This record gives sequence, structure tokens and C-alpha cells, in this order.
Amino acid sequence: MLALMLQPAEAGEPYAHRDDLTPKDRKKIESVLTAPSDFAKPEAFEPMAGGAATSKKRINRDAFSHSSANITFEEEQTFKVGNGLFKKMWASSPSSTQASDGLGPLYNARSCQGCHLKDGRGRPPLPGEEAVSLFLRLSIPPQTEQQRADLASKAKLSIPEPTYGGQFQAFAVPGLPGEGRFDITFEDIEVPLNGEDPVILKKPVYTIRDLGYGEMHPDVLVSPRVAPPMIGMGLLQAIHPGDIEALADADDQDGDGISGKVSRVRDPQTGELTIGRFGWKASNPTIRAQTAGAFAGDIGISSPDKPDPWGDCTASQQVCRDMPHGEQAHLGPTEAPDPVMDLVTFYSENLAVPMRRDFDDPQVLKGKQLFHESGCAACHAPKFVTSRKADNPAHRFQLIWPYSDLLLHDMGEDLADSRPVGDATGREWRTPPLWGIGLTETVNNHTRFLHDGRAGNLLEAVLWHGGEAEAARDRVAGMKPDDRKALITFLESL
Repeated sequence: MLALMLQPAEAGEPYAHRDDLTPKDRKKIESVLTAPSDFAKPEAFEPMAGGAATSKKRINRDAFSHSSANITFEEEQTFKVGNGLFKKMWASSPSSTQASDGLGPLYNARSCQGCHLKDGRGRPPLPGEEAVSLFLRLSIPPQTEQQRADLASKAKLSIPEPTYGGQFQAFAVPGLPGEGRFDITFEDIEVPLNGEDPVILKKPVYTIRDLGYGEMHPDVLVSPRVAPPMIGMGLLQAIHPGDIEALADADDQDGDGISGKVSRVRDPQTGELTIGRFGWKASNPTIRAQTAGAFAGDIGISSPDKPDPWGDCTASQQVCRDMPHGEQAHLGPTEAPDPVMDLVTFYSENLAVPMRRDFDDPQVLKGKQLFHESGCAACHAPKFVTSRKADNPAHRFQLIWPYSDLLLHDMGEDLADSRPVGDATGREWRTPPLWGIGLTETVNNHTRFLHDGRAGNLLEAVLWHGGEAEAARDRVAGMKPDDRKALITFLESL
């Protein structure tokens, strides 16, 4: 029925890049997405960060673990079964619990929940701890013409380290050595603040040791990553691709110093080039692709999308590939066959964004105005209206407030990992959504932020910004202390 109502947009019509809207829709969207000019009061619908899917449940440690408020009763059951599989502890093969068989042989965690604790944000290890929700990505520069061609065609987004693969796994099943351990030391960077004492930022330096399978390639590129929060992912997937394209300005043609670009990746289901939306470098196009990659790389579990039962074990780790795996014909062709993938994907697509707190507080509104005036909203785009063509009706035509443009931005040398992935250079990162960021301590009992958790609080996270965000960062550093406090108060309300 909707398809019969749609009409081609005319030149100059608002949101003409959207192919899912009626003329009435376009005018409505233009009205609700116009940037605010009056910061004395909240915008319409602002507390409902995830639209009708927003969770209004009590704020506590479970704040990130509720389902989208507008899914059906039947979908709620699917969500709960997916939740059980997300928490499931996998066992090494052979196991008496056959449906849980297949861990590793190399792995970083035994469950999805092991990294995404309470569906929230990972952190670096404390002194004396093993790293679980922080791991190291590995790759090397292309060495052959075939590897260069694979990168150019997007058949691959990076070239795995020849022995240790694409991810460094510290843990292994009994009878097999893990790949090694790593240590973290810190270098101090002093950042002056107007009207306050300087902030000392701690830049992490990673040293790999106790390698279990020989030396790494001399040109290995290493990038630490913490597990990101899971909320609102289905709504991000439902953003119309035209809206993401419309925000891109790779050559900074408008001269504002912001040159966000779209990440182009291949959809593993179709092989077609599409927009990467997920992951720190926007290297996954869909939640299912992100889920399959995590099963394979983090837990060593095969799926229909990534059917190798030995996970990230490389051909150079033959002792790893000689270990038993968990594939059992009577349960399915992989260790996590459908419907396991379907259920975990649905769960991940429907973790609700919590309702905003204190959105009408004068201090929060003042901080919101400073957020816009400082230029933060140039990358952390506050709001979208999702596509009417989204797969799940619960995600369709929702006004959402993720505070991200999902584009790649140059964040400067201090945040650089010097490891390209697809279209992302070693200095570029996807703008992370900010919704829910103020509940990190409530849910995860820490306040570690950025891709490797180096920032100890929200102010430090802002002060690490460089590159395209340098001007905005300098405005924050130059604020009066009360204004800076108001800005942080606004971020804590998200």
C-alpha cells in the first residue's frame, strides 16, 4: 500500500534523496529535524531517544538490556530467547552439552555477554586482570599484487597477520596455548584548561609478549578495541542510506573543516557494495555481519555466515586446526546454525535506548546549546527519522536521537592507530553514537571511553579529539569552567 502512495521528489523538495517518503512525510521530517534555535526548552519528542522503541524502564544496571518498547508480543519471546543465547557460555569440544559445543580453539571470551557486559561498554583491564572486553586487531600492509587487488575491490578490508590472523586471542581451550599476552603502559599528555588545572591524559602503549606461535610479521599493525554498547543498533540500521550520504563531505566542499566520508564495504549476504555502519571503523554493514564476525573472532564459533569451525586459527597454527570442533550434523552444519544466528541478531537489533533523564533541566539545556555552538553536532548529528522501508516495523519512521552521523572522520594523530581498514585510514574513526553514554557508570561500573577506553571520563574523551574535531575541542578547553561543566552535564543526560 505504501509503495502506491510514494511519489518521486521534485527538485528542491526537502529530503529529495529519500525514496521512501510521501511529500507530506518530507515536510514533516524537515520540520522535526531542523536544528534548534531556542535552547530555553527541550525540543519536541526529545526525551524519547529511540522513538517509540525507547525504554521507559527504571534506570539501573539493566538499563541497556530491555527490548524495544514497540515490538510485538511474539517478538518479545524471540528477543528473550536471543538474550539467552547472547549470554550462553560456550564449551570446548568435545562436550557433553552438545548444543554449547565448539568454543575456540582460540578465543577472547566464552560468551557475547563476556565482552558486552550487561549489553554495555567494555573497558581496559585493571592492573593484574586479564583483558576480556578489550582485544587487539591485527593486520599487515599488503605484500602482494593479489592482496592489493583484494583491498581495492573490498574483497578484504585488511590483510590478516600471517600467523596470528586478524585478532589476537589470549585464551585457548585445554591442551592448546593461547596466542600470548599484552601489557599496557602510559605516556602523559598535558592539556591546559581555561580557569582550571590542566588535565593529564594517559596515552596507552601496548607491548605484546609471550607469543605462543612464533614471531609476528615485522610490519604488523595493531589496534586495540573495547566492546561498544549494544543499544539502538536496529534503529541505526534503519537510517535511510540517503541520509548518511547527505551528511558526507569527503572533500570539505563547504569549508567548515569537517570532511566526513562514507565507509563502503561489501554486504556478505549479497556481495554488493553498501554503507558500513557498525564497528569502530564502520567496517560492518549489518548487525548480522557484526554478529557473525564476533562469533568467529571473539568466541571461535562458526555460523552460516562464517562457517570455519576453527575461528581465527590460521594455516600457520596447524596445532590449533587439529583440535576437535563442535559441528554436529544432527544440530546443523555449523556450531551456531540458524536459528541461533537469527535469534542473536534479532536480540541485538532490539536492545532499546533508555529514555533521556533531566532533558528539561536548565543546566542540561545550557550544555546542549554549548554542544551545538562548539561544533560538536557537526559530527555527532543529533537526530534522524528512520526509513519507512526498515525490515522491522518497530524501526520504521521513528524520530531517533543517536548523536552520530555514522561517517568516518580524521581524529588526529593522538587517536590514530595507524592501521587502515577498508576506507578508514589509520587516523579515521566512525563517529560513535552518544545515546546512553551518561549511563555507562550505572550499567558498567566504569567511565572509560573511546575506542580503547583510554579516556577516564567524558571530559577526557572530549580532550582527546583532534584532526577535524580539533577546533571543537579547543573551544571546550577554552570555555569558562561553569560552561564546561554544563556541557558535561548535557552529555551525562544522554
